Amino acid sequence: MSQTETPAKIPTASSLSTRDRYVILVCAFLGWLCAGFHMSITPLAMQPATIDLLHHTGELDKARFKILNQQAPKKGAPPAASPMSSADVQQLKHWKELVTGWFAWYTCAFLFGAASGGLLFGRFGDRWGRSKGMAASILTYSVMAGAAAFAQDPWQLLVLWYLACTGVGGMWPNGVALVSEAWSGMSRPMVAGVIGTSANIGIFLFATLASNVSITPDSWRWAVLIGAAPVVLGVFSLFCVPESPRWLAARHEQTLGAAKTNSNWEVFRPPLLSSTAVGIILATIPLIGAYGSANWMVPWAAEAGDAATPPNPFLKAYVQQARSLTGIVGSLLGGWIGSLLGRRMTYFIISFAALLISQYTFWFVVPTDGDFLIWVAALGFFSGIYFGWLPLFLPELFPTRIRSTGAGVSFNFGRILTAVTVFTTGALTAQFGGDYAQIGRVTSLVFALGMIVICLAPETSQKRLDD
Repeated sequence: MSQTETPAKIPTASSLSTRDRYVILVCAFLGWLCAGFHMSITPLAMQPATIDLLHHTGELDKARFKILNQQAPKKGAPPAASPMSSADVQQLKHWKELVTGWFAWYTCAFLFGAASGGLLFGRFGDRWGRSKGMAASILTYSVMAGAAAFAQDPWQLLVLWYLACTGVGGMWPNGVALVSEAWSGMSRPMVAGVIGTSANIGIFLFATLASNVSITPDSWRWAVLIGAAPVVLGVFSLFCVPESPRWLAARHEQTLGAAKTNSNWEVFRPPLLSSTAVGIILATIPLIGAYGSANWMVPWAAEAGDAATPPNPFLKAYVQQARSLTGIVGSLLGGWIGSLLGRRMTYFIISFAALLISQYTFWFVVPTDGDFLIWVAALGFFSGIYFGWLPLFLPELFPTRIRSTGAGVSFNFGRILTAVTVFTTGALTAQFGGDYAQIGRVTSLVFALGMIVICLAPETSQKRLDD
């Protein structure tokens, strides 16, 4: 630039009007809320979808499977003569292991898809803009969910659901980075809580719908098709959501050569490597707790509900409702609690509470007990706090030029590790005898690890997003 040339105006936080900031907040809130639909669809619809698609491929007889499941001896019931022959027992065992294995695969598709999508769209957001990255994420999870509703075999659904969930993964880092940079200072705890709450609201809304319209092996496709509805939001976000002024300023500095050109690998090199490692570990704990442990409560309740007398096809939806309703409250309070008690103390307390509640539930309660939903709701509350805490903490670990990628890597590498856990657990279902309670007893021990790891993390309570 010549000495007589007028320098371009560098964007600042004040570049956004109040209206712009609220447009960003509302669209990010709705985008993550609609991503919550997919989080709810996975545990509620994938099991009946598996039964239906395995029936279509000739690997399972869904009518016979339902009958045998109802005839199976109930846990805790007094000894009685079973109408099932030894061949029936072995057949049911084989089919249950098959269904449980595929359910684990679909959960892995969600987690791996979200993880790879977080990396891909997180990098997209750092290079092309947060608002464009957010819009592309919403469009991806909407269009691919619409295609998944027409799958004809288990493998087709697996691939399409994986692709849909890449958009779910991309929504988080771009939405969190965009909102964090548009809202600063004392507003951030509130905004972090709002963003953390939105997914739980989406989960609750879908679970409420599922508690009134059953999701069965004959009617699961409508549930997956709901995931296509946010396509309108994606189009609106693409054309109407303003860009982060901090991102625009960082891009301006890079254009002038005043800042380093970032890459995906920068977060894996000093001085950011330690921050990335901390972010990955602390994001992994609640993700394994949610998807690798608590999520098994839903198929556990589905199985118990189908086998109950009379059958209760809505029990699994009630479990999802109870967990997500209190999760809304926990997520909303997560940012405030993190600011009040400090980042590390908050994480330690919720890990301790989640460990106690989950262990008690998996050891001493069954889904048909009257107090089962109370314990599920309690776990949902403390688990929800994690997801109001993470949008507050993770952006504080990284500078502006790499914030979307850093937050995406942290949260979504956590999903990769969680997916490995779920995949391993699914592969070992035969060792657990198809007993969801046994699976939960082992996987929920991850909360104890969270109590240890948080003691090694930095305290970022006084840090502002100024760089």
